[in-house]
Amino acid sequence: MSTTSAHDPGGAPIAGAPTALTAREPHVPAERLVAELVPPPRFGGVRFDTYIPDPGQPSQAAAVKGLAEFASGLGDAAGAGNARRGLWPRRSRRPQPPEPRGVYLDGGFGVGKTHLLASLWHAAPAPAELKAFGTFVELTNLVGALGFQQTVRTLAGHRLLCIDEFELDDPGDTVLVSSLLGRLVTEGVALAATSNTLPGRLGEGRFAAADFLREIQGLAAHFRTLRVDGEDYRHRGLPEPPAPRTDEEVTRAARSRPGASLDDFTALLDHLARIHPSRYGALCDGVTAVCLTGVTPVPDQTTALRLVVLADRLYDREIPVVASGVPFDRLFSPEMLAGGYRKKYFRAVSRLTALTRDALPGA
Repeated sequence: MSTTSAHDPGGAPIAGAPTALTAREPHVPAERLVAELVPPPRFGGVRFDTYIPDPGQPSQAAAVKGLAEFASGLGDAAGAGNARRGLWPRRSRRPQPPEPRGVYLDGGFGVGKTHLLASLWHAAPAPAELKAFGTFVELTNLVGALGFQQTVRTLAGHRLLCIDEFELDDPGDTVLVSSLLGRLVTEGVALAATSNTLPGRLGEGRFAAADFLREIQGLAAHFRTLRVDGEDYRHRGLPEPPAPRTDEEVTRAARSRPGASLDDFTALLDHLARIHPSRYGALCDGVTAVCLTGVTPVPDQTTALRLVVLADRLYDREIPVVASGVPFDRLFSPEMLAGGYRKKYFRAVSRLTALTRDALPGA
C-alpha cells in the first residue's frame, strides 16, 4: 500500500502534524484481500465462552449451542470437496433428506452475531488457511478483484466460509453471491452467515423483481437459521452517547495523539467517493484515532452507504473516533432510517457511537 502524507510547501513532512485520511490514496493488491479473510482485530480473541448470553433472551444461549455443534461437525470432515461424507455423515442406513450446508444467524444489530460468527471460525477444527471470514462487501470486492472463476477456485479448497452482514444491496449482487455460494456448496464448503434479515426475506424494501426474489429463495435453502434476539449490547445499560466535541477539542486531540488522523467531515465524504470501498480498511492502516470536525447529516444515500462501510472498517479495527458537529444519531435522515437500508444505517450509528466511547478521556 502506498499513501501520501502531509508536507510543507518545500516537500518535507510536517513534524507532529496529524495525518489526514483525505491525503491517503491506498492501493491494495488482490493477494492482500485474500490474506485478510480472517476475523478482524476486534474479534481476534473472541470465543464461544466469551459470549455472555442475556438470561432474558434464551435464543442467545441456543445459538451458542447450535454453533458449537456445527463446529464439531466440521471436525469430521475428511477434507473440503467431500460434501456427502464427513461434514454431515449419515446416522443410519435410512435415506435422509439433504441437510443444509450452512448456518445463518438472524437478529438485529448489536446482539453479538459477529462475535458468534468469529467464535465459530476460531472453533472450527481446521487450519486457518482452510477457513475464510469476511463481510459481504469484502466478498463481493474479492470477486471484483479476482474474477468469479478465480474466486471459486480460491475458496473451493476451504472447509468453512463465514460471511458477516449478509446484505443484498442490488440485483447484481444477488445473482453474483447466489451463484458463488451455489458453486462452493457443490465443492463441500460449509457456510455460515449473519444478517439482520431472514434468508428468505433478503432484499425486502430494496427491490421487488420476481426474478431476484427467486434467487433469494434459492440462497435460503443453503442455510439452517438460528435466531438471536436481544437489545443492542453496545448501548445496553450504558449512558447516553457522548456529546460532540468542539472543533478546537477535536484538533487538540488529533495533535496530542501519535498516529491520529484529522479531517473535515465533508471533505472526507468527498474523498471516499474517489476510493473503492475495498480499500477503506487500508485507508485506516496505522491510524490510532479518527478525528473529524464539522460532522453534518449525510446528504444522499450513495454517500451514506460509503460511510457505513467506513464505520464497519473502523469498528473492526477498534479505532476510536473524536468528532465535532451533529451527534451521530443525526447522521441519517428520517427517510433513510425508514427505507430499505435502515438496518445498515442503524448499525453504523451504533458502531460510531461505540467508537466515540472508546476515545480516551480528554482525547
